[in-house]
Amino acid sequence: MSKFTPLDDALHDYVVAHGAREDGVLRKVREETAAMGSVSSMQVAPDQGAFLTMLCRMLGVREAIELGTFTGYSAICIARGLAEGGRLVACELSEEYAEIASRNLEAAGVADRVEIRIGPAAETVAAIPEREVLDFAFIDADKTGYDTYYELVLARLRPGGVIAVDNVLAGGDVVRDEPIDFSPESVEAIRALNEKITADERVDCVLLPIADGVTLVRKR
Repeated sequence: MSKFTPLDDALHDYVVAHGAREDGVLRKVREETAAMGSVSSMQVAPDQGAFLTMLCRMLGVREAIELGTFTGYSAICIARGLAEGGRLVACELSEEYAEIASRNLEAAGVADRVEIRIGPAAETVAAIPEREVLDFAFIDADKTGYDTYYELVLARLRPGGVIAVDNVLAGGDVVRDEPIDFSPESVEAIRALNEKITADERVDCVLLPIADGVTLVRKR
């Protein structure tokens, strides 16, 4: 018997129906983003969003940062999981996406917990004083910058804090000779970070096959 269960569309629908509790606000964000076309693939899946909320609640997260906000689905999920008085800094390069995310955060009733900062994510994180204050980070921006983002965030993460790195399976391209879903440069960057994290003695780690793969990194 296999040690894992492959998910087809029907089984993934079952997972979402029984584990995500996606409300009307998130459903609307997902559906409106899907209508944007192929770019909608950048949005997290409902089960992944539910996972982010649960993870933040379990960790008691007060200071969080997200690199790559897009239309705000994941930001809503993280914000809903924050402890009382918690704050999320949401980094987004596109002014257009930031405006959409802002509207969605307002509709979800969590805009007061989220500060959207427009510009290159590396510059936004680098501007944060290098002190170990972050409880949680979600890295989901351009893949070629993953190593830079990882190091910048890790330097600002408290011991025991957690980083969630998205798309670590690159649609399966990490084990293909020729990429199908991601650019060769992105696949190379993701593979390099996967190898780096596996050998990084500064952290504990686990790669979870949620959506397109999420690696959790806990700073020692």
